[in-house]
Amino acid sequence: MEFLDTADKRSYRRMTTSELRDAYMVTNLFTPGAVKLCYTDIDRAIVGSIVPESTPLSLPIHKELAAAYFAERREIGIINIGGEGSVVVDGQTYALANRDSLYIPRGSQQVEFSSADAASPAKYYLLSYPAHKRYETRLVTKEQANGLHLGSEAESNKRVIYQSIRPGLVETCQLVMGFTELEEGSVWNTKPPHTHKRRSEVYMYFDIRDNARVFHFMGEPNETRNLVVGEGEVVVSPSWSIHCGAGMTNYTFIWGMGGENQDFDDMDGIDIENLK
Repeated sequence: MEFLDTADKRSYRRMTTSELRDAYMVTNLFTPGAVKLCYTDIDRAIVGSIVPESTPLSLPIHKELAAAYFAERREIGIINIGGEGSVVVDGQTYALANRDSLYIPRGSQQVEFSSADAASPAKYYLLSYPAHKRYETRLVTKEQANGLHLGSEAESNKRVIYQSIRPGLVETCQLVMGFTELEEGSVWNTKPPHTHKRRSEVYMYFDIRDNARVFHFMGEPNETRNLVVGEGEVVVSPSWSIHCGAGMTNYTFIWGMGGENQDFDDMDGIDIENLK
C-alpha cells in the first residue's frame, strides 16, 4: 500500500510541479500481474488497479486498514477498462466486459479477480471508501448505465457521461462512480469547472492516444494550477479544488466521488471569467 498525503489549499500555491504531482497524483497503476493500491488522506479513499494475467489476484490485507480483510468496513467500486474478465465475490462470479462496473459492499470477505485471456488481460480500476452499512453486490454493464449526452461540437465538449454506480441503480453508502467518453474532436471534460464542498472526487484518465496528454486544472478559482496527465494516471481532487481538463485529442476518464451527498448535480459552478 502506498500513501498519498495531499496539501492544503494554502500550501499548494507555492508548490513546484514535482511537489504538486506528488501530492495529488497516482501514477503507477495497471502493472501486469499485480495489485496496486494507494491510500489517500482525502475522505480515506483508496485508489487502485488489478491486472491479472494467467493467475487470479486477490485484494491483500494491509495493517494500515486495521481490518481482517479489505472490505470489512469498506465498499468498493470496480470498472474494467481492459479485456474480458471475472470477479468472484464470496463465491459468486461476475463477468465484466470492457466498461462494465461492479459494486462490492462492506463485509465482502473473498474478492478475486481473473482475466479471460492472459494475452489481453482485464484491467480493473478500483475506488474504495469507508462504509457504515452493507448493501448488495451489483453488476452494471455499460448498456445498463445511465447515459447523459452533454456538450456540443461548437464548445469542444460533446460527451457521454455513463453513471453506473449511482442512486437509482445501485445502493451505496457514499460511493458514486462512472465514466465519461469524449467524442472525436472534443477535448474539454467539464464545463463549467466546479467544486463540490460536500464530497471529494477522483479522476482516472485513459484512452489517451500516444504522444498526447490531458491538462487537468485544479486549485481555487483565483489560484489555478495544472497537472499534465498521461494514460492510466489519477488525480485526487479535494472538495475545495476546481476540476476540469482539456486534452490534445479526445479521451475517456473514470470519475468517482465520496462524501456526505450522492446527488450527482450537487456542485458549485465557477464562472469562467472569474478563473485566474
